[in-house]
Amino acid sequence: MAKKRWSALDPRARKAILVAGAVDGVLRAAALIDLQRRPDDEVRGSKRRWGAALALVNSAGVLPAAYFLRGRRPRA
Repeated sequence: MAKKRWSALDPRARKAILVAGAVDGVLRAAALIDLQRRPDDEVRGSKRRWGAALALVNSAGVLPAAYFLRGRRPRA
């Protein structure tokens, strides 16, 4: 299968890719900021592992969503 060039993509597809990338970047940044500010006892698992995964794994927004939904303990 031949690779498509960016210029050969449909304008709607290009816009969708850019929007998805921006959403992923914002979610990732928000998760990393929250992780940095949150005390260790309010995070499920290791903060170091969450931070590495959020910074290095390309997950299309799934990993930051998992952190916000399952990685944080409720504040008392």
